[in-house]
Formats: sequence, structure tokens, C-alpha cells
Amino acid sequence: MYWIDHRGTDPAFNLALEEVLLDRVEAGHPGFAMLWQNRPTIVVGRFQNARQEINPDFVREKGIEVVRRMTGGGAVYHDAGTLNYTFIHHLENKGELPSFREAGKPIADALRALGLPVTFSGRNDLMLDGRKVAGVAHCRRGAAFLHHGCILVNSELDVLGEALRADPEKFQSKGVASVRARVTNLADAMPISVDGTRAGILSLCDGEPYTPSPALLDEAAKLREAKYASWDWTYGASPPFNERLAKRFPWGKLEVFFEVRAGRIEACRFFGDFFMSAHNAGQDVTDLEKALCGVPYAADAMAPVLAAFPLEDLFNGCDAEELKSFLLPA
Repeated sequence: MYWIDHRGTDPAFNLALEEVLLDRVEAGHPGFAMLWQNRPTIVVGRFQNARQEINPDFVREKGIEVVRRMTGGGAVYHDAGTLNYTFIHHLENKGELPSFREAGKPIADALRALGLPVTFSGRNDLMLDGRKVAGVAHCRRGAAFLHHGCILVNSELDVLGEALRADPEKFQSKGVASVRARVTNLADAMPISVDGTRAGILSLCDGEPYTPSPALLDEAAKLREAKYASWDWTYGASPPFNERLAKRFPWGKLEVFFEVRAGRIEACRFFGDFFMSAHNAGQDVTDLEKALCGVPYAADAMAPVLAAFPLEDLFNGCDAEELKSFLLPA
């Protein structure tokens, strides 16, 4: 197996690199293994509603990126204290996939050799002292198989808890919601760093070093731009969902319901005890509802639509900028 000790922390590029490597694995290929990290990022599962998984205000305030991976499972948080690993190899027979336990065995064995008594528990969690220290996921493309996971070595667990804290009352989604679990860091059990964990795994796993070629890296960079860094993939690929916003302002209570499909607003309704201004020149809230339909559910797409309406007249007494901030998604 070829081992890649990758040091780039761009989450969209790293996910693209995984996919490019997956496409390189054919029958007889020794396979790839990679250790890598991301800057602060939420990585949502392939079949999840990205907005259902995050705390948008906190994520925006902290500058945390949001990306979507190609594997299923739940949302995870990565930062400088998280070490990620990837195994990619060819399935010699196209039968059943390896179990999470089988696919992740080299990492579990390496961590045990470092003195960390980790065990697999449940469907896809790596546990330490009854708490989750790694979540894993996998997928296949033909006979090519990818298994990856994120190991909490010394991650900021307070940030993790806030970043992944979405409001369950806001959403009615057909996505796969994450199952929240109690988590801990490896460093809580013994003095160990991300670099120490990385070095320990590399010293204990079989294989030879591999440096991706410039052509391969260029292919990953192009895939990053076309897919993993795009709004269409991260948010547009979310399953259909309904989002409810509610707030009481000095000028009245406002409730807004968005029905979103393929990342675009399919229906929009405003409710509340607000008034329209007597100076309103013929437009009303239903015109705004119609104008928002068909627009991507994204701040940069919705902002021009809102700017085209006299919000102070439609919602008498409102502060237009405050209302836009309330309506626009993170």
C-alpha cells in the first residue's frame, strides 16, 4: 500500500484528492493510505441536509467552513486537533463491503500499540473509555473501495459542540440526521499530540511513501473547484427540507416558512401580526414570496431579491438590514 503523508489543510481540496485517488485504483493496484488534516471545518455526510447539521450563526462567527463528502454517515467537526485517515483499495471480488471494524482495523491496531485501548462500538464509532474518539465512513465506486475516519486527538470539543448544534424545531428534513454521541480526545487519556499520533501510525503501518504527481494534484484542484468547493454540491445536493424562521421584532412577530428542493426555494410564506405601511405602492408580501421562489437558498442569491423590495413598507417599522440578516441563510 502507498502511504501519503499529506499536509494541506484545504477541506475541499482534500476531499477532491480522495476522489481522484479512488479513481486511480484498479485491479492489482496496491492501494493508497493517507493521513491528513483540515482547518476548522464541518464535513457533512453525502445524504444529509447541510443546514440541518450546523449552528449557522456560530459557524459564520468563527469562520468555520462547511463541505460535503462523498461518503454517508453523520456530520463531523475537524480542526487542528483532528487527524484524518483514508484507506483506498480495490475489492478483488465485488461481493460485500468490508465492515467498518475490518476496514478500520489498521488504525485501531496502531492506536492500541500506542497505548490507547480503543474499540469499535455500534455501527461505525471508535470508542475509548465509553466515549467516541473517531467516526468512520466508507463508499465504493465499482470495485474501488474507500474507508476514512477522523480521530479526535486534541480537538476543541467546546467548539465542536457549538458548531454542530442545529435547532431541531427549524427543520422538517428528509435528510439523514446525525446521531449525537459523547466524545472525547485521545489526549484526555494520555499525553499525545496530533504529530505524535501521525508519526506513531506511520511507524506501525505497512507500506511505502508516495508523493502524488503534479498532474494528479492538478486534477484534484480542478475537481475541488467544480465540485467540493461549490454551493451546488455542499448545499444544493441536500435532500428536500422545510425551514421555519420565527422572531418577535418591535414591529411585530414574523414567521417564515421555506420549502427547499435541490437547494432552491420551491415555496415561501410569511406569517405574523405585522402591518404594511400606508405608503406602500401596490406591492405586498405575496409578491416577495413569489419573487423568492426558484432562487437558490443562499445568501448571495437571495440578497438581490430582498434588496429589490421596499421592506420598510412591506413590514411597517422594520429595519431593513436587520430583517435581511434574519432572512438570509448562513
